Amino acid sequence: MTSPQQGLTPRQARRLRMAIAGCAMTAMAVVLVIQLGDGSSLRSIGLYGAAFILSGAVIEMSRRGRTRLGMAVLGAGFVLLLGADWWLRGH
Repeated sequence: MTSPQQGLTPRQARRLRMAIAGCAMTAMAVVLVIQLGDGSSLRSIGLYGAAFILSGAVIEMSRRGRTRLGMAVLGAGFVLLLGADWWLRGH
């Protein structure tokens, strides 16, 4: 006999997604520091600034209970930002 699988409570899900967004923000900070050290273009640095804003927006969405929307925005936003960075560097 199998027990019913229990998921996260809404509060746990919010905290988890806020933590994920915070980790993403930290990762972008590390990459931005590396980019600044390598003398990257202002456009590239601006994209990482946009990633900070995106992560902050996701944290706020999660805090207000819009966790699924926030994770969708975070995933799609980072894919777009990383793709734009790759494209701006000349493929």
